[in-house]
Amino acid sequence: MLLALSEKLFKLIGKEAFTIAKHHCTINIDVVSSFVYEYSLDIDGKPLEKFSEKRSKISRTWTLTLDGKDYRIVLEKDTVDLWVNCQHIEADATFEDEEGEIVFDIEGHQANLKVVSSGNPRLEINHVLFVDEVEISQEREYDNN
Repeated sequence: MLLALSEKLFKLIGKEAFTIAKHHCTINIDVVSSFVYEYSLDIDGKPLEKFSEKRSKISRTWTLTLDGKDYRIVLEKDTVDLWVNCQHIEADATFEDEEGEIVFDIEGHQANLKVVSSGNPRLEINHVLFVDEVEISQEREYDNN
């Protein structure tokens, strides 16, 4: 009986690797004390917190619900690539001096991503998403129902 229990406990700890899109992920499960476990997630070799911090510097993310369906829109600032629910999309982009606009469609809903410089090179560029002429805050839920 003790051996069977030990085998099951052994399987509860360790590492499990998997891939999401192009990111290599590892879940680490460690024993802290009897029946207490600590779980951590590494993405591309970095703890989740560090990975998230780095991603927030190079991308902007919006989440919203349209017609009962959830959407996650991600703009990669360095490449100006646009992703909707993990699918790279083609969009019409126009840029002039200190501002630009990216126009795309989300299942029949018009989306406009406005890119505006603050005018100060030390400050970040502002990215504002509008869907059906409604401003969507970054990382906030929006439901059009």
